Amino acid sequence: MSTLLIHAESVGKKFCRDLKRSLRYGIQDMSTGLFGRVTDTNRLRKDEFWALQNVSFSLSRGATLGLIGHNGAGKTTLLRILNGLIKPDTGRIEVRGRMQALIALGAGFNPVLTGRENLYVNASILGFSNQEIERRFDEIVAFSGIEEFIDMPVRSYSSGMIVRLGFSVAANLEPDILLVDEVLSVGDLAFRAKSQLRIQELKNAGVAIVVVSHNLHTISHVCTRAITLEKGIIIYDGNTDDAIDAYRTSIMKTNRDLEKEIRAGTGEIQIKKIDLLSVSGFPQSEFATTDGITARLYYESKKPVDNPVFNVTIHILNGPQVTGIRTDVDGVNTGSLMGSGYLDVFFPQINLLPGIYTIDGAIFHSDGFTYYDRVTKVNHFKINGGLDINGSVFIPHQWVTNNPVHQEQIPSVDSSK
Repeated sequence: MSTLLIHAESVGKKFCRDLKRSLRYGIQDMSTGLFGRVTDTNRLRKDEFWALQNVSFSLSRGATLGLIGHNGAGKTTLLRILNGLIKPDTGRIEVRGRMQALIALGAGFNPVLTGRENLYVNASILGFSNQEIERRFDEIVAFSGIEEFIDMPVRSYSSGMIVRLGFSVAANLEPDILLVDEVLSVGDLAFRAKSQLRIQELKNAGVAIVVVSHNLHTISHVCTRAITLEKGIIIYDGNTDDAIDAYRTSIMKTNRDLEKEIRAGTGEIQIKKIDLLSVSGFPQSEFATTDGITARLYYESKKPVDNPVFNVTIHILNGPQVTGIRTDVDGVNTGSLMGSGYLDVFFPQINLLPGIYTIDGAIFHSDGFTYYDRVTKVNHFKINGGLDINGSVFIPHQWVTNNPVHQEQIPSVDSSK
């Protein structure tokens, strides 16, 4: 039995930005095909663009491939082509074995039918016989954890219950190839853990898996290899950690998600910019985990403002806040400010794990609540290197054994290694 399950060669896909023109192009292409003429698929017509271009890769049995890239990079388009939902305009794809897709869980469920009936219908659509479904029925339902509701109409299910049943159907029917699009982040914490364990079991059983996710920790820990896409083109294919680094560099370069600055406030005093300075005092955008960083807040006021409160917050790019620093909390009185100037806040050790982070700035009234100015994503920076662990922040720590015969203190972990 061949171990190669997916082979893509020079795959390209075009889309049209204008709906009416897209319909007209579709009719023209159908007419051309009916009369036996060949369409030049490599040529872009008006309002067309390449969603994917010259994409080639292979995937063998038991391998797990991650697809990463910013929004619009072509990840979901490639997944849809692999699943046969759309056809490529150029190139070819060979798929061997039975494929299942975890893309829109529960999207095909009929709300009038019961969970049991929907299970049979969906498994039949995936190509399974009634005998195969009956053999796996109890296992599928037990995995979903909704046994007592299986004979109720799906319209009475919560969204979480639908996700559970959808995942259970698709992930427990022994595929050769599994396509996963962001579904490892749905459901409650316990079900997500069970889902990730099931993915690992399928991987160990020799299933080839393609994973699309914005969760880089999932990509790092689940995938054996990753492809980074940028504007429909593969910019890296190989080691997962290097692919993730290529993705972060791509974001820094394209700046798509880093230019959505929003400003609000009464305006008596404003933040003009925030520079990030290295220990040597030079502006910098990339740092190591243990580097010292100075955030320099430049402000401007056209009239005296008494003891304004300065606030700096750090966020994961398009994610939650990591930390916030305020002058009033730290007992700093900024005095009466007029004209232009700056304040520095120094971080002797940043202790953030690898990733891209954005900085928000704010200036409050001395009451601590009224905004003089608030600006989001005023700057950003990238952390390189660090430890291979989940999360966003490294907390220095020590392990100590509790052995009455041999008690030993383990040296603290050095985050710079």
